[in-house]
Amino acid sequence: MTPRPSSSGPDPKKTAAKQAAEKKTTGKQAAAKKAPSKKTAKTTEGAGTAKAGVKKTATKKSATKKAPADKAVTKTAVTKKAAAKKPSARKSAAKKPAARKVTAPAVEIAVSPSLDAGDRERLLAGTHHDPHSVLGAHRVPGGVAFRALRPYAREVTVLSGDLRVGLHDDGDGFFSGLLPLREVPLHRLRVAYEETVQEVEDPYRFLPTLGELDLHLIGEGRHEQLWQALGAHPMTHDGVAGTRFTVWAPNARGVRVAGGFNFWDGTGHPMRSLGATGVWELFLPGVGAGELYKFEITRADGSRTFRADPLARATEVPPATSSVVHASHYTWGDEEWLARRADAPAHEAPMSVYEVHLASWRPGLTYRELAEQLPAYVADLGFTHVELMPVAEHPFGGSWGYQVTGFYAPTARLGEPDDFKYLVDRLHQAGIGVLMDWVPAHFPRDDWALAEFDGRPLYEHSDPLRAAHPDWGTLEFDFGRREVRNFLVANAVYWCEEFHIDGLRVDAVASMLYLDYSREPGQWTPNERGGRENLDAVAFLQEMNATVYRRVPGVVTVAEESTAWDGVTRATHHKGPSGFGGLGFGLKWNMGWMHDSLQYMGHEPVHRRYHHGEMTFSMVYAYSENYVLPISHDEVVHGKRSLVSKMPGDWWQQRANERAYLAFMWAHPGKQLLFMGQEFAQGAEWSEAHGPDWWLLDPEYGAAADHRGVRDLVRDLNTVYRTTPALWRLDTHPSGFAWVVGDAAEDNVLAFLRLDADGTPLLAVSNFAPVVRADYRLGVPDDIPAWHEVLNTDAARYGGGDVGNPDPVKPEPQGWHGRPASVRLTLPPLATVWLRPA
Repeated sequence: MTPRPSSSGPDPKKTAAKQAAEKKTTGKQAAAKKAPSKKTAKTTEGAGTAKAGVKKTATKKSATKKAPADKAVTKTAVTKKAAAKKPSARKSAAKKPAARKVTAPAVEIAVSPSLDAGDRERLLAGTHHDPHSVLGAHRVPGGVAFRALRPYAREVTVLSGDLRVGLHDDGDGFFSGLLPLREVPLHRLRVAYEETVQEVEDPYRFLPTLGELDLHLIGEGRHEQLWQALGAHPMTHDGVAGTRFTVWAPNARGVRVAGGFNFWDGTGHPMRSLGATGVWELFLPGVGAGELYKFEITRADGSRTFRADPLARATEVPPATSSVVHASHYTWGDEEWLARRADAPAHEAPMSVYEVHLASWRPGLTYRELAEQLPAYVADLGFTHVELMPVAEHPFGGSWGYQVTGFYAPTARLGEPDDFKYLVDRLHQAGIGVLMDWVPAHFPRDDWALAEFDGRPLYEHSDPLRAAHPDWGTLEFDFGRREVRNFLVANAVYWCEEFHIDGLRVDAVASMLYLDYSREPGQWTPNERGGRENLDAVAFLQEMNATVYRRVPGVVTVAEESTAWDGVTRATHHKGPSGFGGLGFGLKWNMGWMHDSLQYMGHEPVHRRYHHGEMTFSMVYAYSENYVLPISHDEVVHGKRSLVSKMPGDWWQQRANERAYLAFMWAHPGKQLLFMGQEFAQGAEWSEAHGPDWWLLDPEYGAAADHRGVRDLVRDLNTVYRTTPALWRLDTHPSGFAWVVGDAAEDNVLAFLRLDADGTPLLAVSNFAPVVRADYRLGVPDDIPAWHEVLNTDAARYGGGDVGNPDPVKPEPQGWHGRPASVRLTLPPLATVWLRPA
């Protein structure tokens, strides 16, 4: 669980005494900040600051001093506070009769019709579904009735033109009055506390800010820009600046807004229900960007819970948990990038990906500081894309972002949302695409976030067996509920549209697809067809992919899916042998290739002959999906060792093995992904606490040249890769690959051709034995007059022994390996060489 600071909402477990003490302390601090010199100054309601007038009363405690930091204020507590203020209010009124005087002689205040006891009780208890029908101004027999709910206030005055009418104090924070007017006037409220006066708009004079179309789409679960309807939105409504608050809480008996603008007491700001959609809404004048807030939800049993906004677009820095009202003012500069992003599908274009954990790449850097370093570094190494481990807000840094609480907010640890936009923008301007890890499979159980959000299972499945994720102690989303699917589908669109993200790598897809994932017999229930497939999750993934590809041309979605599910990257409308349509992803992580190839490389070379199939098996299924070859963060943590440390032998052999493996990987069909630190052969496992060991590259370090050599190889791999269409044009088509020799297990040699659409080849040869193989004959096409070596991982500049083929190699007319011609090559030890037509 995440620690809860005072600014992050209430702790319902606190005792009444402790609450009272904290309210007093917080009030004193607030009052100290609110000490202006003028007696009649205007302030916005949201600011809650010292721009209002002050009535100095040395002998009395300030009403604002009693504004609680703990937001869980009970009806009894409110009643006692109101009662305690009545004498002070009367005395103050006597000292300032003008404040209660009707300045327009023709209009006199009268006692308004008494508030229905049920309405009064529901408003105080936070269970009123339509506070606008009671509060504000309404035509009644005899005129217009005004009613306000302002806890801790000693006077409330209605202001309209020259009209200034003090309302009657009805107790419990209620103020009311009846004016003999024919129409409801535009009006404001002047609210006097013991040491502060605020002149504010009346929130309960405004019509709903959410339109019928929005509500219809929300009700159907089809609002593809849900973030524009729900959450907190600074706006101008009916000519008044403020913030619209909206939240989906269908099981709530009532919802109120609490924040710094009302001293974290939502009593005076109940929201209205907008009908069967389960959406609650309130426009608060004067509340602007930067304000902290939460929703105070009254559950079915009458208890209350304070929750962060599920669609908050900004948050406090963890471990604080409040949502933050946000308005973006960013101006993008990546028009050129976006204009050409859709020129070619991802699987037919070069894609080599550098995976980054932003918080630890260079620890301590903000988004904007990263924007000054990361694009230059990645561009220098020649990667086409970065993949950012999850950036959505999460309470526990040790989860690396994979346990999300703020699905619509970039983590505040590194800056504000516009700062994150700046980082993406700078990457685009450097010619680098941005992929982002996205986690729609599950969410943590923190009691201020999504878990039982409105008192009952809402975002999670109502069946506890379906809700609990067996591996991570989290909760799985209820993919069968249309509003939950809408929340997630819109979230995918949000990152692509609002932050210009070029692709989403969807985490833990396998755990979503199977009802029996990590579950024993008896712990799961078959689907309606009697199978183990999660049909709701299948439908969700299909809808998400179809929606993203339709709305944002040029993006790519990537599935981290570790099973043999049929059709992960097949179109959703094409059914496979299993009867399911494809999931619609653009690419899929090839977890099988990763596991098999790393297992092979971990063997001593003398034993590799017995495991040769681990390097060739991937070509049996290479074209069943559109693949990414991932050496990700998951492979270099938790005792798995770093990439270079997985390799056998001494330090020279370990580096040679890694270099040979990387070049084999870059030549293999599929896109490449490498986690930070592996590009310079970091020996230690990655830790989010300190990030890559950059000191290994320091010239003062004795072995720096060894690490720089591996990084130089990665740069050259990317350079040759990007300029060689044979390595990527036909990545997903069998015509782009041909074995030269795949069964030389005794030699530990693999050789194959990669082919461009016009037949232009690249010959890749890997020798995973620690011996030089001279005059090694390989069959080649007979229409290539000569070959030249374009890359050799044993080159001296990479730290190798500089064994290779410096001169062009001419084919001989001797057939070999079933081909009409052959070449004789010198194969360096533990190395991969690439050759292209001279």
